[in-house]
Amino acid sequence: MSGEYDDLKRRMDGAIAAFKHDLASLRTGRASSNLLDAIQVQAYGTTMPINQVANVSVPEPRMISVSVWDKSMVGAVDRAIRESNLGFNPIVDGTNLRIPLPELNEQRRKELVKISHGYAENARIAVRHVRRDGMEFLKKAEKDGDISEDDHRKRSDQVQKLTDEMIGTIDHLLSDKEAEIMQV
Repeated sequence: MSGEYDDLKRRMDGAIAAFKHDLASLRTGRASSNLLDAIQVQAYGTTMPINQVANVSVPEPRMISVSVWDKSMVGAVDRAIRESNLGFNPIVDGTNLRIPLPELNEQRRKELVKISHGYAENARIAVRHVRRDGMEFLKKAEKDGDISEDDHRKRSDQVQKLTDEMIGTIDHLLSDKEAEIMQV
């Protein structure tokens, strides 16, 4: 079971890593190259992350610079940024796009908090799915006679404790991000 427990922990850690990545893409008022990580660009007949068609940098605290490698992709990158619901309006300058970050108003801050709550709920759901898989594995192991009823109960408690820890981590990360977004 130790291998199974490690697998459950690894999968739950993966859900938290994805949640951290989602939170990093939310704008808090300071420019960061991570803000554009979630943007997918229609390029060469497929969809790819923006960092595979351009170089993203932060030349100053309230500006993101996107240097597109292929001149024919500038329009697609511009469109992807505008349609990303991040509220950015790039200024196209040849193969470079400059994205000034406006001050966040109260309404936009509340929208970002709502989006971060959605990300948190998705992460909680992912953790609960892993928990369910672990519980089903234990049920099957007991039914097949691989573990006793007492073992099943003890290991179920371990899986539940791990789940509670992970949900607590998600809630903690969410409250930190919320404070960061609402900070004026």
